[in-house]
Amino acid sequence: MSLQMLPAGQETSDVQVSWEDQQRINEFSKLNSRLSELEDLCQKKRDENDYLEDVGTEIALVDEDEVVQYKVGDSFYWLKQCEVAEKLEKQTESATAELNDLEVKVQLIKDEMDELKRVLYKKFGNSINLER
Repeated sequence: MSLQMLPAGQETSDVQVSWEDQQRINEFSKLNSRLSELEDLCQKKRDENDYLEDVGTEIALVDEDEVVQYKVGDSFYWLKQCEVAEKLEKQTESATAELNDLEVKVQLIKDEMDELKRVLYKKFGNSINLER
């Protein structure tokens, strides 16, 4: 028999962890990791959107007939301001759509995690910590 000290105020729990419970805990862990990845991607997309909006504002200040540099990959091309403005608008729309898709995925994962939390906290109470 081994003795173990618990933190002050915490009582022992004799709740058995079933195979199904362990699967729920594992699923919660996977979702938590995926949520962190998606939140990082969302932040990068928000930053990209902000950058594209700033560039679009600056390009709008340039005369339409003026030629400006436009970056594609690692190369810069000289294009008319109106062409660059169109390309930036398309990029901004694409980045916004990607961000919206990511935010939907984040919400779906959060909903699934909330359901798992509800089930697991119901069974284990304070014996389990599912907070980030």
